[in-house]
Amino acid sequence: MTREYRYSAKSPEGKVFQGILVAESKKAARRKVDAVISKHQLNLVSLQPKKDFIYHVKLPNGKKVKGKQSAYSKQEVATALQAIGYRNARIEPVLLDIKMKPPFQSILMFINLASFLLKEKMSFDKILRILAEDEPNATLRETLKKIEGELKKGKEGEVVFNRYADVFGKFPAYMMGLATKSGNMSDVYEATAKFMERDMEYRKSLKKALLVPIVTVVLMIGAVLYYVIDIFPKTARLFLKFDMDVPPMTAATLQMSDFFAANWIWMFLVVAIPVVVVVFWWRTPRGMVWRDKHLIKLPIMGHLLHKGSIEIFFRVFSAIYAGAENNIETIQASAEACRNAYIEENIKTITLPLMLKDGMPLVPALHKAEVFNRSTLNRLKTGTESGNVLQSAQQIASFYEQEITYKMANLIESIQVIIGIFIGIVITLLTIVSSEIAMVSPPAPGI
Repeated sequence: MTREYRYSAKSPEGKVFQGILVAESKKAARRKVDAVISKHQLNLVSLQPKKDFIYHVKLPNGKKVKGKQSAYSKQEVATALQAIGYRNARIEPVLLDIKMKPPFQSILMFINLASFLLKEKMSFDKILRILAEDEPNATLRETLKKIEGELKKGKEGEVVFNRYADVFGKFPAYMMGLATKSGNMSDVYEATAKFMERDMEYRKSLKKALLVPIVTVVLMIGAVLYYVIDIFPKTARLFLKFDMDVPPMTAATLQMSDFFAANWIWMFLVVAIPVVVVVFWWRTPRGMVWRDKHLIKLPIMGHLLHKGSIEIFFRVFSAIYAGAENNIETIQASAEACRNAYIEENIKTITLPLMLKDGMPLVPALHKAEVFNRSTLNRLKTGTESGNVLQSAQQIASFYEQEITYKMANLIESIQVIIGIFIGIVITLLTIVSSEIAMVSPPAPGI
């Protein structure tokens, strides 16, 4: 979460300058301040983060007042309280002043309610005030109050909302800023809410299709290894103490157990190190592009991921198209929101330069990026020829939404069946190996 910082600097002539900036940490704020003071040849005097303070005031009538105020220093809070007649206030900084991002559901609820109230012809400043008063999340509540205050001061909506992109998310903040200069704010808010709901459903489907099966298989393998390495040998070796012959599967399992017990460290490292390296590389810009390029080429799942990114691209495209000032801004924002670094890079490095430098039309420029399938481009081409680009984009998004929802549900059911079969096979094998011990009988006395 970003935080406000206030810096004071002094010129060689002794003139004092103050400024406010936003940064994710004090170290990042210091870098920004150093760039400013070095450019203007100033000397830094102080750098203060904006913090929350708790104040306690006892009124002359005996009533106690407790409140919370954000400020750069304790003295600022005391001065503000004195200005409204509160004397001898006890002011303490909040011990754990940690700003947490609001839950996704809270942001979605705010956007949905704002869209509804805008349709009821309520003024936007009143909407912000009402929703802020009823908002249980402290971070979102304070953010809405700040936005209301900044908009009242005449600041541009895009600048204000983009400033709080870490609270709302990059795309919702962009859309809400765009709505402030749109002719129909309610439609933009409704389109934003629709995108967020669809994005949430898409993420849930991916978790069910990928994350849950992977976790299930990993835990199952871990349980089997624990059984083979620790539990099973303790039982089976009881028979070895009495020089009994053990069945072949039991003997093989004991050999496997001894091998794993003696070599588990290097075997674990052989698996873990490449996984860690790949995960960290995937977080780099080039790694994300490589990952997403090959993800959409995977069998079965790949084409769903690809069509999911295309759906998000055109859903965002249709939401922005009517209110954006130009197609370039619309295409760039849609590419950044499509959840695929490979598609985003190709659009930014191929499509946009072709449109800007060579004046190439939209559909041929998108075709050159080689990230959209033929049917999508044909539908968009029909829209451009008929002058209904917005309608074509909406149709593409809606079509892929229906297709992905249906196919993803079938895929999840198939994966669940496969996981069930896998678990059944593993349990059956363990049962057979374990029950084989029951067939061991001690030698008769004297033999």
